Amino acid sequence: MATRGNSNQIIVGAAQLFVSNSGPLQWSGSAYNFSGSGSVSSIPAFVDGTLYADTVAAATANWRNVGYTMNGLEVQFQPDFGEVQVDQLLDVAKLYKQGMQVNMVTAFAEATLENLVVAIATSDANYDDADPDELTLNLSAGDLGEVPLERALIAVGPGSGDPSATGADQVERVYVAHRALSIDSVTVSAKRDTPSMYEVSFRLLPTSNGSYGKIVDRVKGA
Repeated sequence: MATRGNSNQIIVGAAQLFVSNSGPLQWSGSAYNFSGSGSVSSIPAFVDGTLYADTVAAATANWRNVGYTMNGLEVQFQPDFGEVQVDQLLDVAKLYKQGMQVNMVTAFAEATLENLVVAIATSDANYDDADPDELTLNLSAGDLGEVPLERALIAVGPGSGDPSATGADQVERVYVAHRALSIDSVTVSAKRDTPSMYEVSFRLLPTSNGSYGKIVDRVKGA
């Protein structure tokens, strides 16, 4: 009897999203690291027997969990192809790749000022949390010619593949974005029947070796 499919390849569930506290990741020739961190990789390594979400959550010096999200997580790949038309054909004779754009889209359900700093791509220096009873975000226009602020992102959600005897919750899909910046408009609201949240579209940029990041399916292991 022919096999119709494999239900282990169906992915359902939410992802945890982590944002870097130290800016974007750069390619040093041997590893991806934050500026000034040397040649040691700033992406936490996979640890056998440990879920990667727990590994990243423990690396509080470099990564912070944004908390609850809404509408899931989407990674959008938008290639741009040029066309070569010739006289002898009614359709194009050849397509060639002339551009690429990658976006990561989600919504922060926890409408904290700390998350708003990430959503509007402003500097951490504009956020004052010295007094826990009086958190302040300075809404600065910035300077002429100022470049958007980049950060690295890591998302960990359910993955595809056979978890064997370990259980479905032991299979992960890891998304790593080396350079992410929010350049779309962000709305902050206070409404009677709608929760306040920040819808964010991150534009991903490649590092010097052409990498936007990576997607990894893994099993926690023993």
